[in-house]
Amino acid sequence: MGGSGSKAKGVWPFGGSGAAGDAASDVSEQSLARLRGLKNATPFVFTRRSSLYYDEDGDLAHEFYEEMVVTKNGRKKAKLKRIQKNLIPQGMVRLDHPCIHVDFPVVLCEA
Repeated sequence: MGGSGSKAKGVWPFGGSGAAGDAASDVSEQSLARLRGLKNATPFVFTRRSSLYYDEDGDLAHEFYEEMVVTKNGRKKAKLKRIQKNLIPQGMVRLDHPCIHVDFPVVLCEA
């Protein structure tokens, strides 16, 4: 869920980067300026990239296997062969419940 290291660059629209003194005020001014330029800037994540794939038949799953019959020493044995070709990724999926972005710079709970 997210994973862009935007804090490493020092510009994040929701607050400072943890720097002290004048650097912190410069970052907050940059953040405010950037926030004005962003539409719908929010700390919530509403979509994510799916890890599921569609196969040729339109079935949806994480992995697909094909049963192969192998004859060895006159004995038939069934093996599963993983299919990795002709798979289409599902793409972006809307989350049921919004999550907070990984880079959101606020402590939510302290134990």
